[in-house]
Amino acid sequence: MTTDEVKALIVHAIPDAVVTVRDTTGTGDHFSAEVTSRQFAGKSLIAQHRIVMNAVKEAMAGSHAPLHAFDVKTKAI
Repeated sequence: MTTDEVKALIVHAIPDAVVTVRDTTGTGDHFSAEVTSRQFAGKSLIAQHRIVMNAVKEAMAGSHAPLHAFDVKTKAI
């Protein structure tokens, strides 16, 4: 996967999100993301992370998934 592909998954699920994605190992399978959205307002940190993780869950499914590790930081606007 590329950082743009990961970002697209997140923005598709959270259209107002401001997203920064980084490939943490340079191998295209370990990423970190910082996501800011109005959708996170009033939600716990766990709920915010679940929203983002749901956006990328298909890319993480199965033993041959293109996304092996994903670290997320969220912030409400």
